Amino acid sequence: MKSTPLKSIFLAIAFFGILFSVNAQKNYDLNKNQKFSVFGTSTLHDWEMISSTGTGNANLTITNSKLEAINGITLTLLSESIKSGKSSMDKVAYKTLKTDKFKTIKYVLKTAEKVNETTWNLTGIYTIAGVSKEVRTQVKTTLTNGTVTLQGSNIIAFAEFGMDSPTALFGTIKTGEELTLKFTINFN
Repeated sequence: MKSTPLKSIFLAIAFFGILFSVNAQKNYDLNKNQKFSVFGTSTLHDWEMISSTGTGNANLTITNSKLEAINGITLTLLSESIKSGKSSMDKVAYKTLKTDKFKTIKYVLKTAEKVNETTWNLTGIYTIAGVSKEVRTQVKTTLTNGTVTLQGSNIIAFAEFGMDSPTALFGTIKTGEELTLKFTINFN
């Protein structure tokens, strides 16, 4: 059976269409619209520190405007970019984070499991104050105009990363043993 040129062209178009819709995996960069927050408690008051400067990238598979796979994520945040708005509190935090030796906080994805269309369980390695630990994080995702947004949080203990809970005023003000890391990050 002889194939006509028109039939060959349609087969080629169909083949390339399938190839491109299946293989939609590509790298995305972290954009400037991001927020990393650290929340904690103390004997005086609850507190928050914020950073909106980080670098990173993600390898994602998007097919037909749907996030199908999170293949890789790497994020780096300068430890001293986290600010409370109070220089004395920042100094205590930087001492706790050992920023004289460890300049960055880093996250590297190991695995990603899709729970439903917008929820994923990520397992990755956080490196904080020079200590690396595997942490599981549930994130909510949205995909809008080519931008993929991930929102999530983790509760960690200072001791898990070899840090002592910060104190101030000669130990009269003490922080709680845990803190919450919260993030909204965008890749495009």
